[in-house]
Amino acid sequence: MYLVSVYFDKTAVHILQRYINKIAEKTGNSFMVDNNVPPHMTISAIEARSENALLGAMDNLRNSLFNGTISIVSVGQLLPYVFYATPVLNGYLQDLSEKVFDEVKSIPESTVSRYYKPMSWLPHITLGKTLTKEQMQMAFSVMQESFVPFEAAITEIGLARVNPHRDVVRWELKQQQ
Repeated sequence: MYLVSVYFDKTAVHILQRYINKIAEKTGNSFMVDNNVPPHMTISAIEARSENALLGAMDNLRNSLFNGTISIVSVGQLLPYVFYATPVLNGYLQDLSEKVFDEVKSIPESTVSRYYKPMSWLPHITLGKTLTKEQMQMAFSVMQESFVPFEAAITEIGLARVNPHRDVVRWELKQQQ
C-alpha cells in the first residue's frame, strides 16, 4: 500500500504534533509517536505492485500542484480505531483530490482505495490510531480541553510506503501565482 499525502507548514506541524503527543500521553497509546508518523493528510491510498509504477505519476503531479491553505475546524472519529482533526473541504482540497486521482487512476496493476476517490474522500489528519473504545473517549476528552480551530498551509506532497511508514519521494509544492 502506498499513500499520496500532503504536509503542512511549521506552525501547523507544531500544533498537530502537540495534539498527537497529548493524545498519546493521555491514552497511553503511542502508536503515532512510536512509528514516527508525521502530521499529514492522505489524499490517495493506492495498492500497487511497486513504487516504480507510481513514480511517473508523482513526477507528472510535480508541475500541476500548488501550495494552499485550509481551515482545520474540528475533531472526529473513524470508528473503531482512528481519532482525527477535520479540515473544511474547500475548493483547493477538492482540486487536489481530483488531480491526484486523475493521475493515478489508470496506472496498470494498481487500484485506488474507494475511500480516497473524489466525492468519497473524507479529508482528515490522524491524531491517534489503533485506539480502543476507552482510548477514543479519552482522546475526545483531551481534545475538548485543547483543540482550537486554526489555519494550515499545505506546503509539501509525497509518496510513502506504509507498515512501516517510509517516504519514497517528497517535495515542496510550488507557490500559487
